[in-house]
Amino acid sequence: MNARMNDPVTLEIIQNSLQAAADEMFAAMKKTSMSSIIYEVLDMGTGVMDADGEIASSGAGIPAFIGVLDKATKVIVKKFMATGDVRPGDVFATNDPYYGGVTHLNDIVVVMPVFAEGRVIAWTANIAHNSDVGGMAPGSLTGEATEIFQEGLRLPAVRIISEGEPIEPVFEIIKVNSRMPEVLEGDVWAAIASVRIGTRRLQELAEKYGAHVFEEAMVSFMDFGEKVSLAELETLPKGTFELSEEQEDGRVFNVTITISDDSFEVDLRNNPEQANDPVNTSRDGVIVAAQIILKSLTDPYSPCNAGSFRPLKVLTREGTIFHAREPAAIGFYYELELRVYDLMWRCLAQHMPERLGAGHFASVCGTFIGGIHPDTGRQYTIIEPQLGGWGARDGKDGNNAMFSGFHGDTFNCPAEINEARNGLYVDRLELNTEPGGEGRHRGGHGIVMDYRLRTDNGFLTIWYTRSKFPAWSLDGGHEGSPNYVHYMPRDGEKRKITFASNFTTHTGDVIRVVSGKGGGIGDPRQRDRDLVRQDLKNGLISEACARDVYGLERDAVN
Repeated sequence: MNARMNDPVTLEIIQNSLQAAADEMFAAMKKTSMSSIIYEVLDMGTGVMDADGEIASSGAGIPAFIGVLDKATKVIVKKFMATGDVRPGDVFATNDPYYGGVTHLNDIVVVMPVFAEGRVIAWTANIAHNSDVGGMAPGSLTGEATEIFQEGLRLPAVRIISEGEPIEPVFEIIKVNSRMPEVLEGDVWAAIASVRIGTRRLQELAEKYGAHVFEEAMVSFMDFGEKVSLAELETLPKGTFELSEEQEDGRVFNVTITISDDSFEVDLRNNPEQANDPVNTSRDGVIVAAQIILKSLTDPYSPCNAGSFRPLKVLTREGTIFHAREPAAIGFYYELELRVYDLMWRCLAQHMPERLGAGHFASVCGTFIGGIHPDTGRQYTIIEPQLGGWGARDGKDGNNAMFSGFHGDTFNCPAEINEARNGLYVDRLELNTEPGGEGRHRGGHGIVMDYRLRTDNGFLTIWYTRSKFPAWSLDGGHEGSPNYVHYMPRDGEKRKITFASNFTTHTGDVIRVVSGKGGGIGDPRQRDRDLVRQDLKNGLISEACARDVYGLERDAVN
């Protein structure tokens, strides 16, 4: 069947089919992967790119991961398509931020060409966090790294499947570099199965409607995405907005945003030089953060594709923390990208209160716990992003126990899975009720979660931000509360920490995660009395807070 190229019904059917294919890729990867960070937490993303590598349809998963896929695919297109070295059945992979990987080495991007009528008409791609890809530390993440060489195996946009057949030496190299080779191999094959099913679905579409109509549908929808963004840009306040914000280590981060009717420009050039530790990110990474902000301001409910971001311009300076130069270590990139995201959000929130609320806990709170499983004798590694509180927004309280804005559509790992697969117990998961985030509309609550360890000589690696400077507030509300860990050894005094790199743990030790509350909006004493009483009844605030902060009368408290 060949449809007319200008048939709007057919074009819409194809676009919805692209989304369905990306969603099916996501489901296939979820069902076949071996790591709980993938099949439970859903720390992954899928998408469909056009022949040039531009994103045509975003799939399910983490927004900041989906935004990586087009950038990785473009590197593969440039490297292999220029020489005609791409064949049906090929599959490529990259994890290196200096060669299309964007994030850090744990995150492997898998990409496959879609052939129809003898040419490449699209690409399918996915990305997921893998538990261990080698390097100097278990879990492939350490605060001691000074170069990317120490952070694990680098895949600089390489072919891993040739015309349908695995390139065995490549798989052997991947496996021998990991402390968890069977798990890594299983997760890579899950990614391959995912892009294969996506490729099959797109080939069926092209066969049904014709390759030219298929390509026209992608062009049409990208043009529509641009029109949506431009229409919404016209409704935003115009001008140049600036913000400087001190960070926990004393450095100052700066952003300038200029909004006009046809452009959204983010200038990050005036920022510190790249660090000698793994607290850096790539230019592509900060572009992803800017894309998330732009989309949230310009119709976040419409589909997302390359056209949506045509009005965006991001300015960086190579050699800074937001545009690291090889071979800078980049393991904790996610906290830097989240800082950029939150910096832009805070810069604009006071000018767009109807669109942007107060600050959220704004840290991935990535918690890496590992060791030798006491029952199986095998290496295990937990990679757990944590839930936290979101800021109040126009007329409403903030959400409780949500993932950060960087993470999006993910889930916390069930206690039953952690206890079965990993060498620990989960003793507690409850809302954090410490002071913070009060306001006419209060910030949402973070969590308190206890991991009790079952093995000696394990390790803990964390880097929590928004600990010294909690979530910011608006219009007289109170700041949120900090993110931190209470480390409670079986023998000895507990300690409050926000950074640990391969810290040695022992049987019976408890790692208590405390994630922050979001910022409040407005004077707390203007909060509805009934809402204050309800929070008090539910144990979310103390009597002292109800009386001294919210001004609830003594009789009402009692």
